Amino acid sequence: MPTPDSSAANQAGAEQTPADGLCLEPAAGERPGDPDAAALAALLAPIRDSGSDRSLLELGWIRRLRCQGSRAVLELALPAFAASQQGRIAGEIRSALLSAAGIDDVQIELAQSAAPASSGPIGGAGHGSGGHGQGQLPERQGIPGVARVIAVSSGKGGVGKSTVAVNLACALARSGLRVGLLDADIYGPNAPTMLGVADRTPEVQGSGNEQILTPIETCGIAMVSMGLLIQENQPVIWRGPMLNGIIRQFLYQVAWGERDVLVVDLPPGTGDAQLSLAQAVPMEGVIVVTTPQQVSLQDARRGLAMFLQMGVAVLGVVENMTAFIPPDAPEKRYEIFGRGGGARLAQEAEVPLLAQLPLEMPVREGGDSGRPVVLSAPDSATGQAFLALAARLAASGAPTTALA
Repeated sequence: MPTPDSSAANQAGAEQTPADGLCLEPAAGERPGDPDAAALAALLAPIRDSGSDRSLLELGWIRRLRCQGSRAVLELALPAFAASQQGRIAGEIRSALLSAAGIDDVQIELAQSAAPASSGPIGGAGHGSGGHGQGQLPERQGIPGVARVIAVSSGKGGVGKSTVAVNLACALARSGLRVGLLDADIYGPNAPTMLGVADRTPEVQGSGNEQILTPIETCGIAMVSMGLLIQENQPVIWRGPMLNGIIRQFLYQVAWGERDVLVVDLPPGTGDAQLSLAQAVPMEGVIVVTTPQQVSLQDARRGLAMFLQMGVAVLGVVENMTAFIPPDAPEKRYEIFGRGGGARLAQEAEVPLLAQLPLEMPVREGGDSGRPVVLSAPDSATGQAFLALAARLAASGAPTTALA
């Protein structure tokens, strides 16, 4: 990924001395002639995270640097998303420290990135406990400046949930609202590609536990995504507690500003991400996305039941891929995935059927080109359906900005 070019971020790094934010400990038995730990820290300052291009000292990934005679000892606390860099980073640390006079051995202790759930280096995630033991959940906490939080979920992947979330956010913004999009689909962060910003890196202010991420502004919305913080094709292999941590960071360590609506694109299924969001922030409700076919409905029912069990309001059902509209015969409709599934699910759950979205070529083209269909082809059947969905949701809540 490209290196961040923010003057503010670069200035913050320039003003920071190599030892800032680093715990330099005198070791037991350290002698006056031993190498100075601060001098060793200066040797480590050039080692950088390949994703953000920030110093590991600034990020707080190198900790407890100390000298024990001719041995340099430190803790390396890489967040899970940076695990692929461990070999390279360890090698650079050893080379840098062994170049110091009086050092002939380097001991690197691997430590977990133990930032609290709602704080710590952006992307570090920690283990998400936030100081709460098992069975003790943190109280739901609103996001400063954000009036409404609407989640978009699905029982299974492949039903177009992210397409719905991205286009809904853009449609709400097109109607005059101030909109944020949180791409919480950590394992499959596609929003940057769909919005044409996959090559951009967000600015991060502060250091350590005080980092604040500035969302990327694009297509009229403010967006954050794990896809902006990792390299292309880099997998995210995290367990539930770490997933909880990064979602809370994206909620509370992002400069969202004043937003009428924050749309949250959840990963598919009924797992930790859904639980984390429901426990972290007061939500207006969730939209369940399904296709008309039976196998999608089965999983959508489970997801819908999960939210109801957690006390989260289900705003309604969006049926995606209702029918294919061929570009050479726009008057025709081909119900490839069956008929009426979304209506049946909504009726069973006694919630509204919010929209039936057709499948058209401009939907795929807009997602691949970084210009969502609601912006690239607003007069298409799908574009009009998204605009109608946004108008319905905007009218159903209490937005702080009137529809244009």
